[in-house]
Amino acid sequence: MSQVLNEKPIESYAQAVINDGFCIVPGLFPAQVMDEWNRAFQPLLERHIALEGHKQNRGKARYYVTLPFIAPFTNLEIIDNDTVLAIVEKLVGKDGVMCQLATDTPLAGSEYQEIHRDTQLLFPETGQETPAYQLAVNFSLVDVTPENGPLELTYGTHMLSKAEGLRRIESGETRLEPVFMKKGDVMIRDVRHLHRGTPNRNGIPRPMVVIGYSRRWLFRPEVDIKIPRASYEGLSARAKFWLRFNPVVESLDEVERTEKYQSFAY
Repeated sequence: MSQVLNEKPIESYAQAVINDGFCIVPGLFPAQVMDEWNRAFQPLLERHIALEGHKQNRGKARYYVTLPFIAPFTNLEIIDNDTVLAIVEKLVGKDGVMCQLATDTPLAGSEYQEIHRDTQLLFPETGQETPAYQLAVNFSLVDVTPENGPLELTYGTHMLSKAEGLRRIESGETRLEPVFMKKGDVMIRDVRHLHRGTPNRNGIPRPMVVIGYSRRWLFRPEVDIKIPRASYEGLSARAKFWLRFNPVVESLDEVERTEKYQSFAY
């Protein structure tokens, strides 16, 4: 686990998410750990493409792959990180939950996604936005460059209606901006902001990990984390708390591994 930043930066990062929809904490995770995750991820990506790649549920040559909750993806320096959780607590509360551990990876042939949000309003009939209730903690397993498919996002659209956000993009009042990240940089974002994936033009996979956090009362059945008992027993008390609503299984051999998270854009 990393040493937590002092209170002023934590407040500043949290306020950036409230104001802009996201923040980036540079150099938070060790690059060698990102390399270790990437090596372990590549065969998972190959398996997913072979079994489910035809679904193209994130667009052409772009793949969403849930990570198994086993080493190296249970590294407490990542999933129980002091700085990340200090920021997350200020946005979704000290009693929030960790509910997702997955990746989004564009390959050669990928295209621009439609501009979208990752969730809908809590109460669509009201048309009213609320304080944050769902977050994505994103970090790339390789450097994100102009050539390998950076995320493009907007500032402040998480508190607008989608129609108003799109109008502002169309009029030039706001714009989509690419996010370039180094291995080890961490982005924390409110998943309501308007964004899109872009084409990977160099063909080298660009895996972006997402750790999902939400308010304790929010349940999205398409995402969860199946925790093998052996992995659970190696967790810290705090990690067990954040994962407390996820099922503990004796083995991942008993778990259906097809992706349930098919509809993602709102």
